Amino acid sequence: MFGWDAFKQYFNAWETSTAKVVEAWMKSPLVLEPAGAWLTAMMKTKAAADKGAAAAWGLVGLPTKRDQERTLHALNQIQSRLMDLEEQLASLKSESNQ
Repeated sequence: MFGWDAFKQYFNAWETSTAKVVEAWMKSPLVLEPAGAWLTAMMKTKAAADKGAAAAWGLVGLPTKRDQERTLHALNQIQSRLMDLEEQLASLKSESNQ
């Protein structure tokens, strides 16, 4: 077990010193600015790709994600109204039976 304890001690010392260096490095503007620019570029690329994919699906005649969400929302509203009407009908039946 002495080997394991020595390994843990050396690892903890290495991890502590490395964490300080990496934390300082990650807070540096030399890292943050290019990383932010890269993230912004990737998000713009993804948005353009999503828009292109939606346009392609629309040209083929298939519903896009927005169309599907709109349809699901309408179905949810219809279902909610139907449940309300069922509750009102049950309430009216119980009143008429009393």
